[in-house]
Amino acid sequence: MKKILVVDDNPDIGRLLEVALGGTYEVFVATDGVSGQQAVSDHGPDAVLLDHMLPGRMQGLEVLQTIKTDPLQKHILVAMITARGQAVDQRLGFAIGADAYFVKPFSPKTVLTWLQERLA
Repeated sequence: MKKILVVDDNPDIGRLLEVALGGTYEVFVATDGVSGQQAVSDHGPDAVLLDHMLPGRMQGLEVLQTIKTDPLQKHILVAMITARGQAVDQRLGFAIGADAYFVKPFSPKTVLTWLQERLA
């Protein structure tokens, strides 16, 4: 079974994605950038659903950059799921290496469809 890591400090978003994806994927949740980065190393997910604004010392774009510059992790799909929906935010996310960018509020079904297409 493919593994999905959700990194979001909002527990409702984490639960929503766990429910939406749980029947299809093994889902892990982290609530900040540091634990998210550790979960990437610990679980080796096939995809990461990553919030831009996270509490603590490591923001979402830093997690994204760490994943995409690591030769052992750069193959991992990363979708930003964030309230930061301005064009400049999206361009920056894609420039760092995001594979998709979903703006909150988002459709869990759209995220599931994207994952199914990309992880087929």
